[in-house]
Amino acid sequence: MSENRDFWSRRKAAVQAEAEAETAAVEAQELAARHSELEEKTDQEILAEFNLPDPDALEPGDDVSGFMSKAVPDRLRQRALRRLWRLNPVLANVDGLVEYGEDYTDAACVIENLQTAYQVGKGMLAHIEALAVSEEEETDEPVEELSDQPPPSEPIDEPLQPPVQMVELGETESDADLPPSPRRMIFEFEG
Repeated sequence: MSENRDFWSRRKAAVQAEAEAETAAVEAQELAARHSELEEKTDQEILAEFNLPDPDALEPGDDVSGFMSKAVPDRLRQRALRRLWRLNPVLANVDGLVEYGEDYTDAACVIENLQTAYQVGKGMLAHIEALAVSEEEETDEPVEELSDQPPPSEPIDEPLQPPVQMVELGETESDADLPPSPRRMIFEFEG
């Protein structure tokens, strides 16, 4: 629709939108009142009222569309959908391509009373220092302190690549020797 509608067209559309909003609000109130009534009833009473089969007793090929009504409580709709997903071989058999289908927690591999040398904010530093002290006591040789500098490297006699020689290009080619610049094609249509 164009944005340049006259006043009366805009006013008519606004009145229609208000009427639709009021109707939706009334339907939502009725649905909420209906759901509050159904919360007090048991599932068997609700199924008998809506003339629906037991969702746990559904068989392959049964119609589940009755459970999709807005008046049916969510708990019955969920039971029917779970049963449908178990019955339908396309939905029941996961192909293994589900990214989050596996349990990636290590709860199954956790050893009870597991102790670690890791300390939050300090890392494994204390453990490494204790190992260094125990090794020093065993060997009675001083242990060299670790430094952040790499060990001195041996000088390499031969360079890995030959040196690159830079040659300056003089103006050996004149403008006459250069190829002509490309020309653009021009199309003309007779009409």
